[in-house]
Amino acid sequence: MPFEPKSNRKKDTPKDSKASSPKDSAGASKTKGTTTLEETRIPDVVSQRMLRRIAVFSGIPTGLGISSFVVSYLVVSQEIFDLPNSVVVVGSLMLFGLGTLGLSYGVLSASWEEDQPGSLLGWGEFQVNVRRFIQSWKEFRQKSRQK
Repeated sequence: MPFEPKSNRKKDTPKDSKASSPKDSAGASKTKGTTTLEETRIPDVVSQRMLRRIAVFSGIPTGLGISSFVVSYLVVSQEIFDLPNSVVVVGSLMLFGLGTLGLSYGVLSASWEEDQPGSLLGWGEFQVNVRRFIQSWKEFRQKSRQK
């Protein structure tokens, strides 16, 4: 899982004896302190969970933002009532803004634990993941200042 200590990560067992020693693309053994792609990769279960949440929390407001143009066109062209352009622009911008926020919320509200699906809206997972993200960011800043 991202932002988790390596001791908490689940490791896949190697299928053959050649894969048991970590090597880079040139075949040299990895030195201590370097990470491999497999160690930093988001597990498939978690990434699928994130994609589903992004589709819901970003897709719905974005779809509504697009449909607001169609609805406003129909209202104005059928002369149902006079709709100012500013109302259409502000309304669609708000919906597109919600869609943009939904991208981040979709990722951060998903459970990053492989074996825990998380809650429906993901508020508890969001709070935990934001804390993890901030802690990781602070550690990165401290390490970069020490160099």
